[in-house]
Amino acid sequence: MKRVFENEWQEILAEEFEKPYYIQLRKFVAEQYSISTVYPPQEEVMSAFYTVPYKSVKVVILGQDPYHGPGQAHGMCFSVKKGVPHPPSLRNIFQELHHDLGCPIPKDGYLMKWANQGVFLLNTVLTVRQGEANSHKGAGWEQFTDKVIEKLAERQEPIIFVLWGRPAQMKRAIIEQKGPQHFILQAPHPSPLSAHRGFFGSKPFSKINAKLVEWGQEPIDWNLSE
Repeated sequence: MKRVFENEWQEILAEEFEKPYYIQLRKFVAEQYSISTVYPPQEEVMSAFYTVPYKSVKVVILGQDPYHGPGQAHGMCFSVKKGVPHPPSLRNIFQELHHDLGCPIPKDGYLMKWANQGVFLLNTVLTVRQGEANSHKGAGWEQFTDKVIEKLAERQEPIIFVLWGRPAQMKRAIIEQKGPQHFILQAPHPSPLSAHRGFFGSKPFSKINAKLVEWGQEPIDWNLSE
């Protein structure tokens, strides 16, 4: 589990990497990769951190744990590699994007274009066993990602936090403790179980862009179609 970032995250999280819980977590994850099939691939576990430097984060979208099917997860929540069929939650995200901004449903569910514009796609748990959702829950990832959220919330430059579903919404207190400068968007999770309870029609993409413009920042180009 590589943990050297060639950006500000390395210094910001340096103390965390030395804590006993994280050292134990690394041992646990290494063992899991050696005895079972775990996603995402080891070199992609921290993709979100490599892609979006701390100072570049404009929007945080918080997911739960990685997709647990072959070839899906690559270290950014809700995103899948090119050519991989869209999982149900991602289909619903694209449906809402279409209704909100008129963007066509893209062929690929690869969200790197969003990440390259400062959208930090963070799961609260960063690894999972194949076919077993939440199988690495409680192993220590939550403590690590809570610290990541806390460090982001300490930033004076405002960030938009997007909290879809109850697990993500439980992080609201961490954000609010650090100051009022941030903007929080909440809605039910985009999964088929809950999307019809208020995710559809929540218009998150237009709300994010309106807030960025209000702050004098460049809006996100959400359109992924070629």
